[in-house]
Amino acid sequence: MNRIIAITALAAALGACASVPTALQGNFDKSTPRDAVARQDSAAVRWGGQIINVEPKATSTCFEIISRPLDASARPQREQEASAGRFIACHPGFFDPELYARGRDLTVVGHVTGSQIGKVGQFDYTYPVVEASAVHLWPKRPLYVNNPYYDPWYMGPPGWHGYWGWGWGPYWGPGPIIIRDRHPHPEPRPAPEPKARQ
Repeated sequence: MNRIIAITALAAALGACASVPTALQGNFDKSTPRDAVARQDSAAVRWGGQIINVEPKATSTCFEIISRPLDASARPQREQEASAGRFIACHPGFFDPELYARGRDLTVVGHVTGSQIGKVGQFDYTYPVVEASAVHLWPKRPLYVNNPYYDPWYMGPPGWHGYWGWGWGPYWGPGPIIIRDRHPHPEPRPAPEPKARQ
């Protein structure tokens, strides 16, 4: 019975983690920014990625974003190295560039209204432009440090010639197995001094 309760609680927790924010819910075209440039349509989209640049204007703010695939909660995936292109999303109102900083995760929903020619370095780049009805800035991701360590004072039971010490990371993840020798090899004896001749 306890096992069933634990499994049910875990499933509920995972479901909560995968929930999509209300402003981002709905049915959207599956096209990518690169597809939208080629098709030149005005589909309703839900795109996201990392912010490259923020440009406040007189009545709206425009975001330049490098597109990433979205996970089950509509958050851009960080582990994906590939990108489906860049896009520009504009939303009415002022969004502070200090808060909406370069590298932050952002998801937008809205309609593709056209395209805009810009520069990426010296390269001419065609950005699809989204008139965003919602902009969702995701919280900063926690910093995970995978730096396993072990207890150097643990010597194991008496009589052992060595021991197996498990390293533990800061999130209680097992690290490498450490083998230590409790009985170091004896140091070599110094050579006897030569006898004086008679």
